[in-house]
Amino acid sequence: MALIDWHSRYIVSWKLSQTLEKSFVLTAVRKGLITGKPEIINSDQGSHFTCNDYIDLLKENNIKISMDGKGRATDNAITERFFRSLKYEKIYRMEYETPRQVRQGITEYIDEYNYERPHQSLGYKTPAEVYFGEIGGKKLFQESS
Repeated sequence: MALIDWHSRYIVSWKLSQTLEKSFVLTAVRKGLITGKPEIINSDQGSHFTCNDYIDLLKENNIKISMDGKGRATDNAITERFFRSLKYEKIYRMEYETPRQVRQGITEYIDEYNYERPHQSLGYKTPAEVYFGEIGGKKLFQESS
């Protein structure tokens, strides 16, 4: 699960889970809320995002809920594109042996994506430069083991 600021493409928070329990989504959202509250959060219609705990968390923080239409992956194109790039550039190419290695690989990829990789759509700035409004930024969010 990744919480992405669509304007800057910055990965605000993320969490990897070996199960499909809702707790990892709630943890990622809570982590993301540390830097500020978005006006709206968009997600797909998976059970993680339709459960009462998720909906209550957003409502408690006065965040509007947006969900993709069924069969409309393009509603969430920025997030889908990020996951496609992550999978093809970091997951499918590697032969990870443990979940810890997967987390480390994803952490490295997201750090590079946020802080080193300029995006054409951002005028060749990095997501961190746009998100923080300055060059550099601070690595605030990293996946914990």
